[in-house]
Amino acid sequence: MRAGRRRRATLPSPGGMAPHVARVAMSEEQAVLVNVSNRPGTLLEVARIFAEHQANITNLEIIDRRDTDARLYVEFTADLPIETVAAALEATAVTSGVEVVAPLSRIYGKRIIVMGGGAQVGQVALGAISEADRHNIRGERISIDTIPLVGERELAAAVRAVVRLPRVRLLVLAGSLMGGEITAAVRDVRSGGTRVIALNMAGSVPDAADLVVSDPIQAGVMAVMAVADTARFDLERLRRRRY
Repeated sequence: MRAGRRRRATLPSPGGMAPHVARVAMSEEQAVLVNVSNRPGTLLEVARIFAEHQANITNLEIIDRRDTDARLYVEFTADLPIETVAAALEATAVTSGVEVVAPLSRIYGKRIIVMGGGAQVGQVALGAISEADRHNIRGERISIDTIPLVGERELAAAVRAVVRLPRVRLLVLAGSLMGGEITAAVRDVRSGGTRVIALNMAGSVPDAADLVVSDPIQAGVMAVMAVADTARFDLERLRRRRY
């Protein structure tokens, strides 16, 4: 990652003036869609362009892949104007077009994933969507994703996969009985920093979650409040409690 524009400050020291101290300024996230050739070495060439312009790639997805060509969505930070990076990408032999787009973090923002039994998932989503709307009209960007699932193995795999999804801030587990391998998966994702809210259900999952809420609509509301910058709600202060 490249250090951004530097602001120098002089600090006193016992022997006189200390050396200048550099402070790194964070660059704003930007994004491009790149049409590329579908062949070995393409990603290497694209990454080389970003590296040459000291641009740090923060997210990369292949969103459309065919026999001869593909489309890359790339989010990155850089001190240079985005037009400079886009022009350099367009000049390479492996690209056939570059489009500057708004990053998904600016459009869809933070994500909350709700999974479990269909009826409970629907009720949690009802509360979460209603609360998200209240915050989004004030400038937030919070999106709610749901997936009704049954089966210990299927749910455990879905829980562990949450950490591979971009922009996920919180997981809500909605069901009447969850435990075993699902509980182990919850502990795994929590150890990586993903917060988990569970409905008050049978099984050991509530014992592993950050917060347990009995009412599914309220669980959805509290999930949104936990990730919203426009809400005064600290999940850390409520950790390991049941409501």
